[in-house]
Amino acid sequence: MSVFVDILSWVCIVLGAAFTLIGCLGLWRFPDVFSRMHAGGVAETLGVLFLFLGMGIQAFVILPETKMALLVAGKLAMIAIFLLYTNPTTTHALAQAALWGGVDPATGQQKKGESKSSKT
Repeated sequence: MSVFVDILSWVCIVLGAAFTLIGCLGLWRFPDVFSRMHAGGVAETLGVLFLFLGMGIQAFVILPETKMALLVAGKLAMIAIFLLYTNPTTTHALAQAALWGGVDPATGQQKKGESKSSKT
């Protein structure tokens, strides 16, 4: 049973690292602001959650039957809940700022005739 749980935790950690790497590649490769925010918002959140799940499982494998494993898993769960709340909120705020700044969602370019300070 311990080997299965250990393998499960490492699968979660590898999946989290893969999603984080895919999110980084999306930030680098996507052409416009909104696509990059989507890559950063979705892939990074999912990657971090898988990493935290794997680390929480590892805490119970490494520290069996101790209160320290519950403490580590609880801290990881609280950080994950914080990230689930703040990452979409931040992405939404950045998208609103880009729209307010005159970035066209269809092209990702600044709209013609609008400067960065035209809406002040």
